[in-house]
Amino acid sequence: MRNSFFVILFIFWAMLALAQKPTVIYTSGQKRPLTHTVYDSWKEIMHKSISPDGNYATFTINPQEGDGRVVFYHLKNNVQDSAKRAAEIQITFDSKYVVFKIKPQLKVVKELRRQKKKKEELPKDSLGIYSFASRKVERIPNVKSYKIPEKAAGWLAYQAEAKKEVKPKADANAKPEEKKTEKPKKKKSNSDDNGYTLVVRNLTSDKEQSFGFVKDYTFAKQGQGLLFSSTGNDSTMKAGVYWYDLKNEKLQPIYEGKSKYKVKGLSVSEDGMQAAFLLDTDTTKAQVRYFKLYHWKSSNPAATLLVDERTTSLPAGWLVSEHASPYFAKDGSKLFFGSNPRPLVQDTTLLAEEIVNVEVWNWQDDYIYPQQNKQLDAEKKRSYLFAVDPGSSKLTQLGSKEIPGIETGDEGNSIYALGESNLPYRDMIVYDPATFNDFYLFNLKDGSRKTIAKQIKGNASLSPKANYTIWYSQTDTAWYAYANATGKTAKLNRSMRVKFADEEDDHPDYPSQYGTAGWTKDDQQLLIYDRYDIWAFDPQGMKEPVNLTKTGRSDKIVYRYVKQDSEERFIDPSKELLLSAFNEVTKASGYYTLNLANGKLTKLIMENYRFGGVVKAKNTSHILFTRESFREFPDVWAADGNFASMKKISDANPQMKNYLWGSVELVNWVSLDNIPLQGLLYKPEGFDPRKKYPMIVNFYEKESDNLHGHIKPEPLRSTINKATYVSNGYLVFVPDIVYKIGYPGESAHNCILPGVTSLIAKGFVDEYNIGIQGHSWGGYQIAYLVTRTNLFKAAEAGAPVANMTSAYGGIRWESGMSRMFQYEHTQSRIGGTLWQKPMQYIENSPLFFADKIQTPLLLLHNDADGAVPWYQGIEMYMAMRRLNKPVWLLNYNGEPHWPVKRENRMDFQIRMMQFFNHYLKGAEAPDWMIKGVPAIEKGILKGY
Repeated sequence: MRNSFFVILFIFWAMLALAQKPTVIYTSGQKRPLTHTVYDSWKEIMHKSISPDGNYATFTINPQEGDGRVVFYHLKNNVQDSAKRAAEIQITFDSKYVVFKIKPQLKVVKELRRQKKKKEELPKDSLGIYSFASRKVERIPNVKSYKIPEKAAGWLAYQAEAKKEVKPKADANAKPEEKKTEKPKKKKSNSDDNGYTLVVRNLTSDKEQSFGFVKDYTFAKQGQGLLFSSTGNDSTMKAGVYWYDLKNEKLQPIYEGKSKYKVKGLSVSEDGMQAAFLLDTDTTKAQVRYFKLYHWKSSNPAATLLVDERTTSLPAGWLVSEHASPYFAKDGSKLFFGSNPRPLVQDTTLLAEEIVNVEVWNWQDDYIYPQQNKQLDAEKKRSYLFAVDPGSSKLTQLGSKEIPGIETGDEGNSIYALGESNLPYRDMIVYDPATFNDFYLFNLKDGSRKTIAKQIKGNASLSPKANYTIWYSQTDTAWYAYANATGKTAKLNRSMRVKFADEEDDHPDYPSQYGTAGWTKDDQQLLIYDRYDIWAFDPQGMKEPVNLTKTGRSDKIVYRYVKQDSEERFIDPSKELLLSAFNEVTKASGYYTLNLANGKLTKLIMENYRFGGVVKAKNTSHILFTRESFREFPDVWAADGNFASMKKISDANPQMKNYLWGSVELVNWVSLDNIPLQGLLYKPEGFDPRKKYPMIVNFYEKESDNLHGHIKPEPLRSTINKATYVSNGYLVFVPDIVYKIGYPGESAHNCILPGVTSLIAKGFVDEYNIGIQGHSWGGYQIAYLVTRTNLFKAAEAGAPVANMTSAYGGIRWESGMSRMFQYEHTQSRIGGTLWQKPMQYIENSPLFFADKIQTPLLLLHNDADGAVPWYQGIEMYMAMRRLNKPVWLLNYNGEPHWPVKRENRMDFQIRMMQFFNHYLKGAEAPDWMIKGVPAIEKGILKGY
């Protein structure tokens, strides 16, 4: 009997052990699959820069959440230093220092927040100064902000936070009468209202000068001086605006006023000889603020009033706007500022219950009311551009309610300015967001205005010297150039067989253009892209266009100009141009040079990687760039301008070698509409074509050009992490889709299904365990597909449109725009109104065919979605629930079109993988799939 008991007990424990999931133990050196727990250890490089002399580089290596570091890399000898928690990183103009903010430790801040500490009790930022020569970091605590001159060396200015005062403890033994002391006067302290101590340091001599209660400050671009405003104090400095001459280290007050005066919009001319600012001298709490524009010239002892509401040349009832900072033309000849009509204000004597809050939606409104609400703050701050001659005070109005958009010419130096207005066509935005525009030319010399063109579907811009106005017209896919001096218009690509509009566009609208590379010196030529090549056009239309790259179309290589100087205004024809290159067939990429003088195109590098992020040293040919592939993280590389002597200088994620990764390849098939298609197939590491693998199909529109794109492990907001799924033994198929107008759902079906079946035919896809996943437009297509096929065993659809008939009349609450345009002209591709094409709206709506669905469906749709109304997800959920079909809906409260908060993104990724693992791998279903997470458990239990 005793032996039988032990036999039964042994069998019980053996069965229990078999029922438990085995624990996999990985030996040293053995690769393991990626899990959601590794995301926090994965780093990213969000910043990189190179010193002007090309000798040094900086880049950050930061975790996805937590404290990272900046690396200071010496490119000549390959030594490197680092500093923790760096942000706002800048290299000085002389390449000697790196200046940066040092953030408090994230864990410390979070812990203090848990203790309900106030904002002022939290640790402050510090300032770091790294010397390339000494390789040491100086740390300055409690710094609010800092600035360095853009084009001058040796100077740094920063605002220091006030140290927290420690109140002395009262003497418990003191007599009551001794405790009675006269209440001291409240001492003015540094704060957001009063300003901060501004420290100006000479980085060469380490000499410092401090100024109290500084609200705002700005360096002259060339480092001639520092302009700042102070709320002042009684002992050392009066309230006002000051100019600090950096060369002579001399302080000059240019305006002295009261501490409660408000100063905004500090501006210094290019040569450092002029300054401007906005001033409000009203110390009351009046709702309407009357700002004044002041101007100062270095030859004058003080600033003088230039424009205010009493200026007669301003329109009656108009004010100087506080919301538009004044700025000088580069040559200092003009000062530009904003003005606006006196705003409407609420009667503050009314009680809340006495105010009528009603929205009047008028059918003739230019913008519908939800869009007006979204733009309300911007509309309250709207200003219109004016130009004033600082010498003569002559005022020229450019912007107006009728023509709100203004572009000044030649960095403000030109007599010409371009005006643009869509006012007559705004009501079209409801159904066509790419509305028409009218263009106007302003002459600041004589104050005239003339119409250039009307009802153009496109936008215009001035050439760098403002000799021409150019635009692309979508309706006839043509480029135009208007000579500002003569008033003549030339159609540049007339009679050309080459298309300069998107050749593959499949939307029910006019195709967009490929863009421009820029202008050659003095506006001589305009360089325009076609699908592959770069063309040089004579803006007068007198000379024939020239194909500069020549072979792009025949070789299926897309060439694009790489601008290496952010201040470049012209393409210098005497220098070689750096071009990026992308092969549409192989997806290889790289760089070429183009010599405009002799037309020679030279290949520098072309490999099966994705290259990008070129950053060039200001004074040398040295560059930084990134190189990546599915198996290679985009680390920072350094080279000379010809991509010779390439070397990798960062290694952000060395741990990658410890994980199973996989590979990706390009696959080809033909759609049911006989269209050749491409797609991407991601395979697990150690892929064996004799085995069968579960597969997930993930898509949006066209993704095959991303063959060499790296996917780092992270909790993505809307899609599966392909690297994680492939690491865990899944195939991932990403098909391209082309669309037939009026039949978006059918188009997806006809492109995706033959792609899947072509892979099944190869023998390594487990045809009984295929899932499908996508978000937004991808989510819609998935919702449609599961009404048409039972090929997929499980599906996840994020933010899908279930019912086009109800979605058509909805609002995109994030922008306030009507959703009608999406169906009539853009992504949803119906190509007509609900009344013109009612059957297409119904036939493309999954809701009406939900009874055909046999695929378990996981939905993600958040209640604050501003792109797709979340009731679309509810309609789909309720339909399947009513039909008694397996369906789950994840709603992350308060989140927009996708989960943004990291914890929510992580949760979504965990639940989605549990869902697919259950259906495609036979894993046990988690509690949330079996019994849900009731409202009473929300935020407490997760049901994993």
